[in-house]
Amino acid sequence: MWSESKSRQRRILLGRAASVVGASVASGLGLTGLLGQDRAQAQTQGRPGLAPPLAPALPLLKPPRLQSGQTIGLVAPSGAVAERLPLEIAIDTLTALGFKVKESPHLRARRGHFAGTDAQRAAAVNAMFADPQVHGVLAITGGSGANRILPLLDYAALRRTPKFVGGFSDITALLHAVHSQTGLVTYHCPAGVSEWNDFSWRHFKGVAMDGAPVLMRNEPDKGSLPAPREDRTLTIRPGVARGPLLGGNLAVLSSLCGSGYLRSFDGAVLFLEEINEFIYRVDRMLSTLKLAGILDRLSGVMLGAFTNCTPGEGFGTLTLDEVFEDYFGSLGVPVYRGASFGHIKRKFTLPLGVPAEIDATAGTVRLLEPAVL
Repeated sequence: MWSESKSRQRRILLGRAASVVGASVASGLGLTGLLGQDRAQAQTQGRPGLAPPLAPALPLLKPPRLQSGQTIGLVAPSGAVAERLPLEIAIDTLTALGFKVKESPHLRARRGHFAGTDAQRAAAVNAMFADPQVHGVLAITGGSGANRILPLLDYAALRRTPKFVGGFSDITALLHAVHSQTGLVTYHCPAGVSEWNDFSWRHFKGVAMDGAPVLMRNEPDKGSLPAPREDRTLTIRPGVARGPLLGGNLAVLSSLCGSGYLRSFDGAVLFLEEINEFIYRVDRMLSTLKLAGILDRLSGVMLGAFTNCTPGEGFGTLTLDEVFEDYFGSLGVPVYRGASFGHIKRKFTLPLGVPAEIDATAGTVRLLEPAVL
């Protein structure tokens, strides 16, 4: 009975396929013609090939600045925090920085490697935005899974109650979805479990609380060495560029291509970071951004930490230097690498959508206007 059922399903599918091909041949098109029609339709929509369109940039919506004594809502849009101690440290840290902390109901939940079901994680974000006692929303950690909740967010409600929302790594998906669908400035910043050292706190406070035109640069410390070895920047193509800041984790950003949750990158300053990916995968993800038409629209590029991105085993591979040169060297825009953001201890706070200026020779990024009201 099982094999008979499968055979019948196969005959039905083959029959349907034959009907489609037959109809296309009868109209003088064939499969090539059908694909040609798709390409023609895509081109009339202002996009090359079959690549889906990027959402037009909405008017920029800035949230109120955070203030000491206000409440931060901790949410877990992605992965679960495996142990209790990092949660307790995060709450104690935010409290010591002057905030009150409210946990989402499912902050400590777990379903597989996720922090609860998709519905629970999305509901937590929606609820924190709807809660008038909560002034900012911060992801406790990244991990994996934020992409799954994007269709479940109430973007109209989020736009009606604009608030600070921040995080990094897998939270790149949430930041871009909220920004592209509402125009709200979102913040690539330390997560709840991050190390909120003086460097990270100063940049966070300057951007999200003071609303200052922050100039961000690495602070290398040579210690007892003749020259610093850590926190260095490297110019790939010199120059100064201006544009809205857009970017985040490379793997997550490339996974959003075709989703409708990315806004236009026309004239943007792209910032990227990554961790624990073989170099050939970095190459593949950058090729996705290239094929999506994102790289050709940029005014500049700022690369952060590519932590533990190694050649791996097997056949030889390009170096990161060569990969970056292949994708960014010919763009004709300023590019530098080594900026202080990503999976490292000391982090900039980078507001998505806010106009900024990078100096690829000096290795700096400067906000051109406040990122909060």
